[in-house]
Amino acid sequence: MKKNRQVAHPYIPNSVPQVQQEMLREIGVASMEDLYVDIPEYLRLREAMDIPPALTEYELQRHMEKVMDKNTTCKENISFLGAGCWQHFIPAVVDEINSRSEFLTAYAGEPYEDHGRFQALFEYQSLVAELVDMDVVNVPTFDWAQAVSTALRMASRITKRNELLLPKNISPDKLLIIKNYASPDLKVMLVNYKESTGMLDLDDLKSKLSQNTAAVYFENPTFLGPIEANGQKIADLAHQAGAICVVGVDPNSLGVLAPPGHYGADIVCGDLQPLGVHMHYGGGQSGFIATHDDPTFVMEYPSRLFGIAPTEVEGEYGFGDVAYERTSFAQREKGKESVGTQTALWGITAGVYLALMGPHGMKELGQGIMQRSQYAANHLSSIPGVTCKFASAFYKEFLVDFSQTGKSVKEINQALLAKGIFGGVDMSQAFPELGQSALYCVTEVHSKEDIDTVVQAIREIV
Repeated sequence: MKKNRQVAHPYIPNSVPQVQQEMLREIGVASMEDLYVDIPEYLRLREAMDIPPALTEYELQRHMEKVMDKNTTCKENISFLGAGCWQHFIPAVVDEINSRSEFLTAYAGEPYEDHGRFQALFEYQSLVAELVDMDVVNVPTFDWAQAVSTALRMASRITKRNELLLPKNISPDKLLIIKNYASPDLKVMLVNYKESTGMLDLDDLKSKLSQNTAAVYFENPTFLGPIEANGQKIADLAHQAGAICVVGVDPNSLGVLAPPGHYGADIVCGDLQPLGVHMHYGGGQSGFIATHDDPTFVMEYPSRLFGIAPTEVEGEYGFGDVAYERTSFAQREKGKESVGTQTALWGITAGVYLALMGPHGMKELGQGIMQRSQYAANHLSSIPGVTCKFASAFYKEFLVDFSQTGKSVKEINQALLAKGIFGGVDMSQAFPELGQSALYCVTEVHSKEDIDTVVQAIREIV
């Protein structure tokens, strides 16, 4: 058999060479390689994969245990990491419910095999809607980055414009995903932030707003920590230009901070991970989108929405899809956007968490976090050469500047790790204008002893 001969594989769909060629002709490309032109050459594996022989089940288990034992986790170390994945306390009942087989293993089934999943997702949507003070919430997207990307595309379809204004103080990883999701037809422009406050520069925003602006997006709290005090002014400027205001928010903060709809947001989005989802080594992400009950916005959701309706039996109610014809499930390639797998399990998880906490619990949680983070920032600032940037108002994350200590964030973090402490996320590469700064995160899991420990450790290191 020739080495490069193409054969059909019994487990790979459409692997018959003749079928592949017919499909390629249909979409107008010459070869499979043409489908990957956007992937840089240096990222492509050209040689054969060096795959070891198959292991027995026991051998594989031993191998995986050895690999996993190399991990250094937040159970045996104090962690002040955040920047998109945060350590919060997860009540045991949350894991007990989301690990039930009808939730954990159910995928995209319909009512006859639903086992309560539709109702659970309806309850999740209702609870998040109450938290963000909106009316309509979608079944979760993969993460915050996809949620904001979808929200911005919704705004573009509504306004029929193609320019998006985003804050320069956004997460670099999130920005890359948004740019990828928006390409090639939407243009992303960055709005500066004031280095004195960390908040959006309103003058720069005014200069970049135009009749082509589809949406203005900002986050509150911002990625770098400060609470955006000019939310209403930003929304007003966006609306005056005929654009839609999209706000990204940490839902965990809404027990103490006003929801974005109170200062002009048309679309609210964010990540569900702070609402009862473990960090899972950075993989426990799930995004949400919320709007008012306005058909103009509702009909632009590409993802599933679950509602409640009476059945044929008087007094009985059922749960099912709302305006199903919006989705690519109904229209396939004619859909507004393609929607595939959803992180529905994390939606159910967030619903359980919010039901447990209730309004008073969320308020108490937020107050406790702010007290701890303020205590940490004040005591870190007492160390000679260490200052906290944008420290006037923040929630759980804040920037610590080590520029005057003569040591880099990398050096300090390595020294902290030797003491069993994960220091803040190094911002010196992504935001060089901020010097040797690290983003520290303090939540309800941090005790006074934890904070005093890191303060003393840094004092000794610098």
